[in-house]
Amino acid sequence: MDVLTAVLLLVHLTPVSTAKNGVSSKSRKRIMPDPVTEPPVMDPIYEALLYCNIPSVAERSMEGHAPHHFKLVSVHVFIRHGDRYPLYVIPKTKRPEIDCTLLANRKPYHPKLEAFVSHMSKGSGASFESPLHSLPLYPNHALCEMGELTQTGVVQHLQNGQLLRDIYLKKHKLLPNNWSTDQLYLETTGKSRTLQSGLALLYGFLPDFDWKKIHFRHQPSALFCSGNCYCPLRNQYLEKEQRRQYLLRLKNSQLERTYEDMARIVDVPTKQLRAANPIDSMLCHFCHNVSFPCTRNGCIDMEHFKVIKTHQIEDERERREKKLYLGYALLGAHPILNQTVTRMQRAAEGRKEEVFTLYSAHDVTLSPVLSALGLMEARFPRFAARLIFELWQDREKPSEHSVRILYNGVDVTFHTSFCQDHHKHSSKPMCPLENLVRFVKRDMFVGLGSSTSTNYYDACHREGF
Repeated sequence: MDVLTAVLLLVHLTPVSTAKNGVSSKSRKRIMPDPVTEPPVMDPIYEALLYCNIPSVAERSMEGHAPHHFKLVSVHVFIRHGDRYPLYVIPKTKRPEIDCTLLANRKPYHPKLEAFVSHMSKGSGASFESPLHSLPLYPNHALCEMGELTQTGVVQHLQNGQLLRDIYLKKHKLLPNNWSTDQLYLETTGKSRTLQSGLALLYGFLPDFDWKKIHFRHQPSALFCSGNCYCPLRNQYLEKEQRRQYLLRLKNSQLERTYEDMARIVDVPTKQLRAANPIDSMLCHFCHNVSFPCTRNGCIDMEHFKVIKTHQIEDERERREKKLYLGYALLGAHPILNQTVTRMQRAAEGRKEEVFTLYSAHDVTLSPVLSALGLMEARFPRFAARLIFELWQDREKPSEHSVRILYNGVDVTFHTSFCQDHHKHSSKPMCPLENLVRFVKRDMFVGLGSSTSTNYYDACHREGF
């Protein structure tokens, strides 16, 4: 066991009465595996810490890096909501006591936190598509509601927004000072945690923005597929993928013994315990440094957590190998990638609308997009993960446009399936826009093994596998 793990085990096994103290150790920010800094063997505690994404010192990021003769034309941001309260309760245990009000004297803190709360309280003039207008604009319950954004989650996205402001507005002047409503495109699912995460990032990006210029669109689907959600073949891939997950779980006898032991502790049938998805609640305890629940039969502990987290990581590894998820991802991500490419093409033609796009979404939104792009080594989206597409124009050749793709600040452009070979025969540190367009308009369907499907509708309605 390495020292970091030993220290963290000690920290997390120490009971605390409230959730006011985050883990102080600096979370390492690498996205793609780094053989120098990462544990030599898979460490579930290390992986869980990365997932928590506990706010710490400002991170280094590669957003906005380009040769001086390139001009930034548009930016398209996909985020996962920030840290949230669990969606599930471990049966017969007390819910973790976490306060979802926003307080300046509680860690983690951000200098703009009080100003954010004050500005959100003035948000009645904004334009929100139904049903968003009925949602609270910031978290405010003394005991968090299920799935509610926490102060950690707000701070994560205030940091994201401030980082993007420093790069895209202060350095690259993406938006003029007198920016208008039509230069932004803002879309979120109908959950308070995604709306609030989007607002926190937007406030970090455009402090004290004019509410009258803000229009948030509502997206009913977590895949952001708008009017193109019906796709029978995508659903077939998903059913096969879920079957793969089930069979892998059945093979893991240590996991089953762990569930049985946890079920004994909380005095419920194993099936009921498993159905409650206990890792969701356990991750909340872990990320907030709250001791795991106890009953008169014993305590859920770090060993239980490590077994379940290890299985999650093994499931992700097998998912990459079996490729069933890739089929689901290519079809699931196509509508949102198609929208993004269309916006980029319009911007490349000189249109000034929608030059900053923000999709405030979920892990189940970002994960298919990452897989569809060919970023197989990318980690599962952590809290407040960000995936960014940048469009650049070469001032020396104004008709040429290029893209960069960044995941949590790391440039992954040349890890994508459509640009991994490009840098071998080009000195440019980015990918031609045509590569991304060709991938979305044609090659995504080839990736499904179809020589006949040339559009999304045909691919979705192709017979069988």
